[in-house]
Amino acid sequence: MSSCFTSDRESAPEPHPPTHPVRLGGAVRSFRTDGAGLLAGVLLCVLSLGAEASEITPDDLERLPPADVYLLGEIHDNPAHHTHQARAVAALEPAALVFEMLTRGQAARVTAANRQDPEVLAEVLEWEASGWPDFAMYFPIFDAAPQARIRGAALPRNEARAMMAQTAEEAFGPEAASFGLDQPLSEDEQASREALQAAAHCDMLPDELLPAMVEIQRLRDAMLARTAMLAHAETGGPVVVITGTGHVRRDQGVPLKLARAAPGITVLALGQLEAAPDSAPPFDLWIVTDPVDRPDPCEAFR
Repeated sequence: MSSCFTSDRESAPEPHPPTHPVRLGGAVRSFRTDGAGLLAGVLLCVLSLGAEASEITPDDLERLPPADVYLLGEIHDNPAHHTHQARAVAALEPAALVFEMLTRGQAARVTAANRQDPEVLAEVLEWEASGWPDFAMYFPIFDAAPQARIRGAALPRNEARAMMAQTAEEAFGPEAASFGLDQPLSEDEQASREALQAAAHCDMLPDELLPAMVEIQRLRDAMLARTAMLAHAETGGPVVVITGTGHVRRDQGVPLKLARAAPGITVLALGQLEAAPDSAPPFDLWIVTDPVDRPDPCEAFR
């Protein structure tokens, strides 16, 4: 692995091309030599070299390196993950917030007035009927960026149902090729993603449904990427995307779609996990938290 630090007797090796580069030009000021500046320098170095993911602490969320789009992953029902997202959002002061949980229509209902009250905002968004976890976990994210424009990337329910009979390319429309949806996955990649979907549904889904589930995931990745890209074009960024950790994977999620459709946009992908991984996960940075005490999710499938 390339090193960020070299001695006088050792020249720096050529860095590997970054998966999601972070600009090193005028956008980055000289780092201080105190703890915060050193950490930011280390994180920036890790990203610029395309190195494996680095684990960080919640305190590090207040000094993330520069990027155009920040993908903040979550396990949806873990309150700590939303606390971390709100903390990062407050520090980043994004120009736009993109939510996986909101459709474009829902996001358009958010105003400067109704976003100040959690009960009012939840009612405006019809959150209780949406199936997402308690809005009390999500409101601090809205509150952390009171000036940010709110954008939604979710499929309306009727479109999600129709998607079961379509490919991601057909559902996405004319821009599908820009996000790679016109290309089938390799046989190995398709099998790997179907296995992930099967495991996520407790191995209770019929095999014939798995290809459609993979297509839906690809479509959602592309919709999140397109919404983030448009929000960046509209505002100049930075843009923060609030979504499930699976969507922020560098190897198959939103980062891959953005790299294809908008290679000039720099991306930082933060995953949040409930157990230490056996090997470096496919994120730029990651945080491990305590797991939530929840009922066995597989009971619903039995």
